Amino acid sequence: MKLLSSFKKELILASRSFYFYIEIGISIIVLIVLLFAIPEHSEIKQDEYIYLNMPDVAAEHMIEEMMSDDIDRKIEQKALEADGLAYTASLIETVERNVYLMESEEAVMAMAKATASIGGVVTLEDNSKIGYRYYLQGYESERLKNLLKVIHGIDAETLLERLDAQDVRAIQTDYQPLNERENAIPPLITFTGSLMGMFVMASYIFLDKKEGVIKAFAVTASSVSKYLLSKIFVLMLTSVVTGLIVVVPVMGFKINYALFVLLLLTSGFFASVLGLLLSSFYKDITKAFSLIFVLVILFMLPSIAYFIPSWDPTWIHVIPTYPMLQGFKEMMITNGDAAYVLLASAGFAAAGAVFFGITNVRFRKSLSV
Repeated sequence: MKLLSSFKKELILASRSFYFYIEIGISIIVLIVLLFAIPEHSEIKQDEYIYLNMPDVAAEHMIEEMMSDDIDRKIEQKALEADGLAYTASLIETVERNVYLMESEEAVMAMAKATASIGGVVTLEDNSKIGYRYYLQGYESERLKNLLKVIHGIDAETLLERLDAQDVRAIQTDYQPLNERENAIPPLITFTGSLMGMFVMASYIFLDKKEGVIKAFAVTASSVSKYLLSKIFVLMLTSVVTGLIVVVPVMGFKINYALFVLLLLTSGFFASVLGLLLSSFYKDITKAFSLIFVLVILFMLPSIAYFIPSWDPTWIHVIPTYPMLQGFKEMMITNGDAAYVLLASAGFAAAGAVFFGITNVRFRKSLSV
């Protein structure tokens, strides 16, 4: 009963604090960004700059072939600029790319350099065969370079026949990937719904230290653990509320909210305890700023691996935000791995309990610091 009473008291105090409204405000801003700034399906087209260095008859034939894939079957004239020079180009727009037919090889080089895009020159050799010369940026993979070397060594129709003959079998047919908007939710929830609790918790404790609340608490009969748990419960409740504000309007009823709330609670518990532990080493937030900054950078690294799956070193898996991100993603995708979410939740609960024990001991020894 004392814990419940302390929790109610802390909840009332938190509702009067600007930190509480900052969390709610940020979650609303995140929701607005998701709904109005991030499309469900992004249309990213690759720009290619090509010069047809061949007789007009051969160039017209190639243009006719490219026009078969044009969206409106019309060539548009475009005025381009690179390094202060103006160029005229004919645009052939397909579903996947924008092909700009340039007037010279120098124009191709200039536009490829200015826009960091692929440039190419198509020539008609003396043996009546078509030759290709590409202008790359220098950071392309060896696989792409080797592909460009061999792709034109085979007839296009033969290549298509071989591609169609490839036997492709889906291992999991009931899998449905997230769209662009939904895919952005896990990292946003991780930082606004869970990890923000760590910094807000530290701010609460530093504020209590500044106002003398902790010194006054040291002479009361209530236990330190109840004081800490009441703070943690408030942050866990806030993380659930802010998480639901972001997820419900975007996902509707497409996810398992029981797993979602469970992961929010356990990750929020873990993050809040980290905030308590951090605040136990410093007297004010100014002195703790350097450590907070390092933690922010560290916890952001898994989000890079999340958006760039090809970069996924083993060491990054031990950073707490990695299982948070993967857990929220598994919970959101169709037929996701519920066992992973449960295992991650159990891990955060266990780690949080261990850190809470350490934090409790530290606060009992230095409550009046």
